[in-house]
Amino acid sequence: MSDEIEIIPLANRFRGFLPIVVDVETGGFDNRKDALLELAAVILRIDEKGEISRHRTYSWHVEPFPNANMDPKSLEVNGIKPFSPLRLAVPEDKAMNEFFKIVRREVKLNRCNRAILVGHNAPFDLGFVHAAANRIGIKRNPFHPFSTLDTVTLGAVVYGQTVLARIAQVAGMGWDSSQAHSAVYDTEKTADIFCHVVNTWQTLDAAFQAIEN
Repeated sequence: MSDEIEIIPLANRFRGFLPIVVDVETGGFDNRKDALLELAAVILRIDEKGEISRHRTYSWHVEPFPNANMDPKSLEVNGIKPFSPLRLAVPEDKAMNEFFKIVRREVKLNRCNRAILVGHNAPFDLGFVHAAANRIGIKRNPFHPFSTLDTVTLGAVVYGQTVLARIAQVAGMGWDSSQAHSAVYDTEKTADIFCHVVNTWQTLDAAFQAIEN
């Protein structure tokens, strides 16, 4: 069988929640009015030592929904040209349905009850995911409606930093500013930070238990 089937389930690691690392690039800050332009997600796996790591990255360039707002300042930051044919963008409903299909499959494979979004400023990403789901009438949204796991909080607690680039640098992961604000790059860096913090805690916890015993 393939590694897609023979996996160690994550069900017991996060109380039945499956962490899915997500980043969106948008046309602004209002998830009801501003366009969702890029969506990327990283699937995680856990090994026999209890350490998690990046398994696979999925991404979509998304066509702006009808009458979507796109703030020129936001487009200047993320460098997206929404109507460029070179983007090979797909309609929002296609992107979201494919995304949710992948997430539901991962939830089932990992014997979890629901997905929980991991992100940097995660409520922002979750808001755009939920708004897009509502626009296209998705009834089986696999993500928790409001809970998230946020690397802003983890970065502040562990490294004393809240900016993604600075957290990555302090953690020894490096940062390529030329790739920043690409949904794929930001998602993979966020995933690496999340995995590093979780795995470091796992190691420390095991060491403390060994001392106590």
